[in-house]
Amino acid sequence: MDERFCDVGRGVTLCYESFGDPADPPLLLVMGLGMQMVGWHEDFCAQLVGRGFHVARFDNRDSGRSTHFPGPTPTTRQLFARRFSPGQYKLADMAEDAAGLLRELDLAPAHVVGASMGGMIGQTLAARHGDSVRSLVSIMSNTGSRFSGQPAVSLYRALLTPAPQEREAFLDHVERVFTLIGSPGRADVEDLREIAALSYDRARDPAATVRQLAAILASGNRTRELRRITAPTLVVHGSKDRLVRPSGGQATARAIPKARLLTIDGMGHDLPRAFWPRIVDAIAEHAQPSQRAVAV
Repeated sequence: MDERFCDVGRGVTLCYESFGDPADPPLLLVMGLGMQMVGWHEDFCAQLVGRGFHVARFDNRDSGRSTHFPGPTPTTRQLFARRFSPGQYKLADMAEDAAGLLRELDLAPAHVVGASMGGMIGQTLAARHGDSVRSLVSIMSNTGSRFSGQPAVSLYRALLTPAPQEREAFLDHVERVFTLIGSPGRADVEDLREIAALSYDRARDPAATVRQLAAILASGNRTRELRRITAPTLVVHGSKDRLVRPSGGQATARAIPKARLLTIDGMGHDLPRAFWPRIVDAIAEHAQPSQRAVAV
């Protein structure tokens, strides 16, 4: 990995990596809750490069090798009450980080693709920094409303179980979780364990995932803000997503003006190789009209 670091201001440094020809249109990949940039598999990035993009992926704050925030971890009571200390950051702060990365690397305006929490960050980036976003693809995400895109109740026990400290047990834990939330019968176990191992070896900060979850909850219902998005938007959601149920994608598509919804039959809350061709094609086709507009 050719990892590099970028000071994006406000005391935040992001670890990032890029692929492809810098002369090609930039595409920024934003990963989800508790995940590092390696969650965007190198082979997936290579397929996007093959479609003519200069691809950048990065660790969000509080993940991987980007800046981690010290201080007390939000409690379970705070999470359920959605009441946090004044120092708790929000999705808007994470979107500001992404905007800073685009600015400092001279990538704006970029095509932005976000998955899960990364979709929320991408949405917020497009709403607040419209000049930085050429097009938006929001994958398996939601609007923050409590009435759509909520997890199946049966998942809570697994989701709230702390990950083990020992490396092999950690990999087993990740495999179990994604077996529950991922695409039924389509799990890429080898890829899952590879990404989990890379993440374990790069950095481990279990409390950071709780801080990111608090950022989502502290941001509340973002439906009104999403109506400000002017970038062409594609919303992608799996029909079998049990973590952010399909109603989350439907609500997102309704909230963003002129957004299109693509439902992928059989896909859960993951990005298995079986669905890469469909997703990569959708990203590339969605980007084409805005590419032509920029060329003109």
